[in-house]
Amino acid sequence: MYGSSKINYRLTILVLTAALGAFMILGVAMGAVWIKPGEVLTILYRHWGDPASLVGSLYTHDLIIFTIRLPRVLLAALVGAGLALSGAVFQGLFRNPMADPYVIGVSSGAALGAVTAILAQRMLNLSLTYGVPGFAFILAILTIMVVYRLAKSGGKVPVMTLLLAGIAVNSLLSALVSLCMYYSGSDMHQLVFWLMGGFSGRGWNHLAMFLPYAVLGSLIILVYTRELNAMLIGEEPAQHLGINVEQVKFRLLIAAALLTGACVSVSGLIAFVGLIVPHMVRLISGPDHRVLLPLVVITGAIFMVAADITARVLIAPEELPVGIVTALVGAPFFIYLLKRQKRALF
Repeated sequence: MYGSSKINYRLTILVLTAALGAFMILGVAMGAVWIKPGEVLTILYRHWGDPASLVGSLYTHDLIIFTIRLPRVLLAALVGAGLALSGAVFQGLFRNPMADPYVIGVSSGAALGAVTAILAQRMLNLSLTYGVPGFAFILAILTIMVVYRLAKSGGKVPVMTLLLAGIAVNSLLSALVSLCMYYSGSDMHQLVFWLMGGFSGRGWNHLAMFLPYAVLGSLIILVYTRELNAMLIGEEPAQHLGINVEQVKFRLLIAAALLTGACVSVSGLIAFVGLIVPHMVRLISGPDHRVLLPLVVITGAIFMVAADITARVLIAPEELPVGIVTALVGAPFFIYLLKRQKRALF
């Protein structure tokens, strides 16, 4: 597809990018105060690249867009892209359409790390603002290593064993998160809402905290698209092609865990994005990761921005956690995949 359908590929990228832009403008426009999309574009053009022009601004809409809605929408798009990209990596490495940061416990590990960092910051008066993604990453990588070792049998990672290992580790991590919440005292309500996943109250500081970790993880992943393609045919054939499989696998697991940890640290637990998006895009684009990963990034961003918009309008003026919206879509999809995998096995 990459060589023979380059024009179609470029057209697809162009269409998806335009769709992402439209959803992001809609996301900025929607809220307690409706701002017309045309006005949103005018305000963005007026102030973009000149934040100082907002100082002392008498225009309420300008302040609403730049201080509240724009960072939220940008963060939603980036988190959606990050979760989808890490999901595509897990699915490619394990050669399993049901491998997902949430399903195999990586998101729960990242959540435990983030919750630990948040509570340590509040209880011990430590400044860990930029260390929250670091804690999330450490627990995420430990989780994926434990799940992988538990599932590995005879040099392979069977589908059902992977799921069972992920469920078991997920249960343990969820219990530890609950234990942290039990001792969180007055912070419990805020932690519960955070764990449901969402972007309410997120600002530029969260974006700044997220970007360094996410960019590093994404760049490492995108460097190894050729190796990911080779590993789709199996680890032994990939070794015959001169690829150091264990080294590549380790680096990709580290990168995907880093990306997942960064996402969870700013958005809480948002499930199934890494399951749905790569699987659906792969049905259209095929398995070539040179094509798949860029499409997954854009589609994941669209999916998350759309989910955030849905969370804001379903019970307006109240707001649902975004994690509930993605779970309502993702859980039936996961059941469908599980039934299809079961038919394939038996």
